[in-house]
Amino acid sequence: MKSFIFFFSFIVTVSVFSQANLSGTWQGVLFRDGLKDSESLIFYVDLTFSGKEISGKTRQESYNSDFYAIQKIKGTRIDNKIEFKENVIIDKKASSKINWCSSDFIGELVDSTGYISGTYKSSTCKRVAGKFILYRSKTKFSETVIPSLGHAWRDVFLMDLKFGRKAPEIRDKERENFKFQPIYFDHDKTEIKLEFQAYLLEMIRVVNGHSDLRIQVTGHTDADGSEIYNQDLSRRRAKSIEVFFNANGLELKKLQIDFKGESEPIDNNKTEAGKKLNRRVDFKFI
Repeated sequence: MKSFIFFFSFIVTVSVFSQANLSGTWQGVLFRDGLKDSESLIFYVDLTFSGKEISGKTRQESYNSDFYAIQKIKGTRIDNKIEFKENVIIDKKASSKINWCSSDFIGELVDSTGYISGTYKSSTCKRVAGKFILYRSKTKFSETVIPSLGHAWRDVFLMDLKFGRKAPEIRDKERENFKFQPIYFDHDKTEIKLEFQAYLLEMIRVVNGHSDLRIQVTGHTDADGSEIYNQDLSRRRAKSIEVFFNANGLELKKLQIDFKGESEPIDNNKTEAGKKLNRRVDFKFI
């Protein structure tokens, strides 16, 4: 349950919200009190709004099985806070070990993380309560025996929560809006200046938020010295970034190192100002 606490705490600390669009399908998990995270149920919510009134459906699925329950919901919304009740089970597959319950839910969207999170308590089963967390889904809500997705995504989601990652929708926006800038080095040096470290840490966070994202690091120099020396100096500058990235949580498999020596200046090597701009490392997503 520790993986959930970080996100749930935002509900207490954030007090000002915009009127976000909550319509559509959300997916996530139900953490039942007293059970391990690995025992969490897969949870989908399809939300429709008419003013402050909420209608829609929920779908719970037992992990790595074909047991599920679909229920109708009704509730209300105030700003980014929602309350709804499951009141009619319209379809289910159960067993002697799985008894599907109807519950009351209270939650809230935190804009900064992109998650709807909150608590639930069963209205039909004794001592069944817990917490839930949802993110905006890219899949269509399934109202049939066939689920929208396999269940492997749940483990990825639990890992995202463990490492404090934001919802996929927010991470995608951060990736799209991330602005690359070179970092610069002193003459004949490879040490990363303190002023660039916060930027590099932010880059690590963005890259780690996507399983399919890698980054290319390319070292450069000014034209002082021989071409052979500058080729090696640009390599060492790129390697210093690699060491920093890896020491701060970025796996080496997500990095590609390149170095160009003095061959790709971005300014005039005949001036000190131009040389400062050429002593750099560039970045791009690949």
